[in-house]
Amino acid sequence: MASHGMRGSGLATPCYVVDSGLIEANLKVLRGVMERTGAEILLAQKAFSMYTLYPFIGQYLSGATASGLYEARLCAEEMREPLKASGRKIESHIFSPGYREEDFQQILEYCDHIVFNSWRQVEKFGARARAAGKSIGLRINPECSTQEGRAIYDPCAPGSRLGVTIERFVQGMGSSTDPAEGADCEGDRKCGNRGNLLQMLDGLHFHTLCEQDSDALEKTLDAVESRFGAYLPAMKWINFGGGHHITRAGYDIPRLERCIRRMQEKYGLKVYLEPGEAVALNAGFLVSSVLEVQGNTVILDTSAACHMPDVLEMPYRPPLQGSGQPGEKPFTYRLGGPTCLAGDMIGEYSFDEPLKEGDRLVFEDMAIYSMVKNNTFNGMPLPDIVLRETDGRYRIVRRFGYEDFKMRL
Repeated sequence: MASHGMRGSGLATPCYVVDSGLIEANLKVLRGVMERTGAEILLAQKAFSMYTLYPFIGQYLSGATASGLYEARLCAEEMREPLKASGRKIESHIFSPGYREEDFQQILEYCDHIVFNSWRQVEKFGARARAAGKSIGLRINPECSTQEGRAIYDPCAPGSRLGVTIERFVQGMGSSTDPAEGADCEGDRKCGNRGNLLQMLDGLHFHTLCEQDSDALEKTLDAVESRFGAYLPAMKWINFGGGHHITRAGYDIPRLERCIRRMQEKYGLKVYLEPGEAVALNAGFLVSSVLEVQGNTVILDTSAACHMPDVLEMPYRPPLQGSGQPGEKPFTYRLGGPTCLAGDMIGEYSFDEPLKEGDRLVFEDMAIYSMVKNNTFNGMPLPDIVLRETDGRYRIVRRFGYEDFKMRL
């Protein structure tokens, strides 16, 4: 890897390499949005949970958000505790489609904000959360799809289990489906026969985006206001969720900041954002070696199924340093992994020179949704996790072996 010197660094492959300098560059962009708008930005751990960097990330962002008990504990232990002595307050948020009774007491210990997915969950756990001094939110579904056909990543797709539609929002409070009837909720947070549940809420949460620009957010906010605007004055905060590619080149940050100020100025709301990818976007690499060349098919020691599952799930073709599109350069190959899965293929790439056994290939943008989703199918070893320090040195953070495979079985 010419720009980072990884090909000749002596690292064993496969390995994930996360560049702390590139992480910091992303964090500075996010911190700038916070400073200019007063919004709070949290790390969504579901995309990037390399906790070695949590104290560093916590110096720039407001905290982290979790999708379950273990992520909540990770934030508490690896971000909040290390920064406690400095006096920096780290917020810990959580959202889950459903909480387990046996987990909830620990969640109360670890989290400041608890977002529920239904009125039933509010009824079941809300009073306990309120008594523990937690801020309570409800996830809403604004029924505004911006995913262009990717239903697997669209929380607004028909039949979605994520978030409460306006119909269920109002019905859940035992009233009609007319959102205009919520107008009397302004100010004192008392809403007649709907007040008991509504007044328990501090905020509303939506998460509808995936790797998108702020025009999609603006469109979503229009839908949120159209459907839920009558209830916003009764809230203290609104959470825009994740999917904001804020650190991507060309992302429209001024439009994002206008969206933030719109909620602040019109409704007096504190605004939260929960990007995961934006924190580590283009800051990680997966270094792989060629095991064998079979004509125009190359077998790597890296598996799409095991080490970069999103390649098959999304699907997508990951960027590869020094390569081109098929046919663009003189030598085109299909790159595949060493598992028994026939579809364990990474994609087609072209190169200036023929590939040979032992060559190293460096896949880009491999910090996000890689370490958090990898697996040991076929007994495949997990890649080492390596941190590239700002001085250019490489530090092996974690090396995995047979016991890591065996302990899961």
